[in-house]
Amino acid sequence: MINLETTYMGLHLKNPIMAASSGLTDSIDKLKLLAKEGIGAVVLKSIFEEQILREIDSLGANNMFNTFTDSENYIAYYTKEHHLNAYLKLIEEAKKTIDIPVIASINCMSVGEWINFAGKIQNAGADAIELNLFILPSDSSLTPEQIESVYFSIIKEIKKVVRIPVAIKISSYFSSLSHTMVKFSESGIDGIVMFNRFFNPDIDLENESIISSRIFSLQEENSNNLRWIALLSDELKCDLSSTTGIMNGEDVIKNILVGAKTVQIASTLYKNSVQYTREIILQTENWLKSKNYNDINTIRGKLSAKNIKQSFLYERAQFMKYYSDHY
Repeated sequence: MINLETTYMGLHLKNPIMAASSGLTDSIDKLKLLAKEGIGAVVLKSIFEEQILREIDSLGANNMFNTFTDSENYIAYYTKEHHLNAYLKLIEEAKKTIDIPVIASINCMSVGEWINFAGKIQNAGADAIELNLFILPSDSSLTPEQIESVYFSIIKEIKKVVRIPVAIKISSYFSSLSHTMVKFSESGIDGIVMFNRFFNPDIDLENESIISSRIFSLQEENSNNLRWIALLSDELKCDLSSTTGIMNGEDVIKNILVGAKTVQIASTLYKNSVQYTREIILQTENWLKSKNYNDINTIRGKLSAKNIKQSFLYERAQFMKYYSDHY
């Protein structure tokens, strides 16, 4: 019998495969199906800080701050509360319906009133919170320190409000990723999710307009995760979850081997259906069985930079040595 049980941020999971925050996790029916197919945990579709502000703004004639009339204030309050209460109800119903960890997700970019909402998420029964944090470093007037200080401020404030575990989902866009990741792990958070994906622009030449490029992740994108998880998993003081480009059981194994506690999947389920979850679990079990491993925890970090002799391979930036025979 292959044991796939693991822990993530102190939560018990029957396997390390999680459903990432997406349209696949935005309703009770979808969550029930994921649980039925054997997923280890679910991250609910994100509620957006900016989405809430836009809703309020749209009813207040683009007036987001302090000049609402009394009636506009009431409408703004009702709209926000209605939207947020629907999210809290989803959490409450999920906890009554499925027997796997339910992690709420907040997509945020500043320290604001949404932080108080995190307390309501905790009270609704969420097992943990995942903060999808990203500030595009496009403003040349801001220093790396100024940008990173926002991340740490958000972490500090939310940890004041909640007792449940908190993970941050981040990008690799930091001037010194290793240093920043270590500092994040020392800030009191319980997990780091590597790495989030964003809207990527493309150009429609026919209409001369901006459109969205590829929506789903590709398997080859996971190599960036493998590099950084391998380099950092032994240094960080929190759990690591890997997401982006994880398509099958072999990808699950690869990310566990370099030190990830869990993996998060979405694109592969969109492409292959939610039922493919069972196949991924079976593929994972079959690989372990073929290598005579009985417990997935025995392979975690086996190929991290600390545990292999050729750790420099994770740090190699130039590839010509390996491709010189082809040119």
